[in-house]
Amino acid sequence: MLLFSSVFSVSSVVQTNSTVPTRAHPLCFVVQKHDASSLHFDFRLEMGGVMKSWAVPKGPSLDPAVKRLAMEVEDHPISYNAFEGTIPARQYGGGTVMLWDLGTYGGADGLDERALLRGHAAGRIDFVLDGVRLRGAWTLVRMQRAPERRAGKPQWLLMKRDDEHAARDVDVVAEHMTSVATGRTMREIAAAT
Repeated sequence: MLLFSSVFSVSSVVQTNSTVPTRAHPLCFVVQKHDASSLHFDFRLEMGGVMKSWAVPKGPSLDPAVKRLAMEVEDHPISYNAFEGTIPARQYGGGTVMLWDLGTYGGADGLDERALLRGHAAGRIDFVLDGVRLRGAWTLVRMQRAPERRAGKPQWLLMKRDDEHAARDVDVVAEHMTSVATGRTMREIAAAT
């Protein structure tokens, strides 16, 4: 198991009497390639002191015309951003985890963390990523569900916005098969743990 803790300082938050801390550092994001019961990408955005998380089966796309299913999953602690390794098979999420991308992000048009949290509650989050592989403007939109299918966590769509970082002819998932933290492949990570 590798903890890649040199990327972010998770303790640099100044607490006020508000329910959302005042930031002493930028918000972070991470994308972890996760080979559990099925291969998918865990897309995580720091909000409200946790990592809001979505499982994206096909991974992100740089093509603004492509909408990727993003199934909301449980929040994760910020410390999990540094995890790369193998979760034992009998544990929840058992399988190999790679740090596929990481960086900082902010709300589109300068929106602050409170506005991002309101966007999450309302079902639309517009944000700008500054990562190793993913950059520029993105949107997560919660899909409406029929009343009989409203149990469980909601489903969202992850979409790249049309900007200078969009790329219609690039399969970013197929192009990048190694960890941004260690340069290892999924097979090498699994073999080392």
